Amino acid sequence: MSHIIIYTQNDCPPCTFVKNYLSEHNVEYEEKNIVNDTYRNEMLEYDAFATPFILLNNEPMYQVDMDKINNAFNIKS
Repeated sequence: MSHIIIYTQNDCPPCTFVKNYLSEHNVEYEEKNIVNDTYRNEMLEYDAFATPFILLNNEPMYQVDMDKINNAFNIKS
């Protein structure tokens, strides 16, 4: 089964879009808001400097790739 972690921040429309999209398709995700220093440091360890930063099955996704997400969770668009 696929696993997704989304690093987010407040007032981030793309973050909200991805979270809403996953929720609408009943996909469970783990959210890590980078307001928390621990999560911000985790994200920086991947050399990621923008949100949303996504780990899909532990693979970094530096730009939101809806096709990859849809394929991983069998979402038909």
